[in-house]
Amino acid sequence: MSDGRIYSIPSRFRRIENLHILFWLVKDLCWAMNFRYIGLLMIIPTLVAALMITWQTRKIFSERMHNLAVVFWIIANCTWMVGEFFGIDEGSYGLRTMAIIPFSIGLVILASFYIRFYTQQKTRQKVMEQTYQTIEKELSK
Repeated sequence: MSDGRIYSIPSRFRRIENLHILFWLVKDLCWAMNFRYIGLLMIIPTLVAALMITWQTRKIFSERMHNLAVVFWIIANCTWMVGEFFGIDEGSYGLRTMAIIPFSIGLVILASFYIRFYTQQKTRQKVMEQTYQTIEKELSK
């Protein structure tokens, strides 16, 4: 269902996305190397960048849903990391188990998006039109 249009991201959005990847990698490296306090500190810029990306793409429904799922993924990831750092990740109420909640919220967000997108032609068309209109508007700035 391609009409030949190219989907592009405005460079001001791409810069924060690239910075977000850096923050996330540093956070996870700290987790792997058990650098507790730097890892805990990296939660802030990683989560703030994810929230900024979600806000920037709020007018593009498909991007907003995916970026919102990423926010919950980061929350789950950080929950699990904190649990491992402080030895409270095991058991029924350990933070690894609690991380299932935000992971699940992210999955529900994406599942509901894809179910609507692929089962309702009107929704799919509306999302595609909205996406192209928003991108064209952003690129003309």
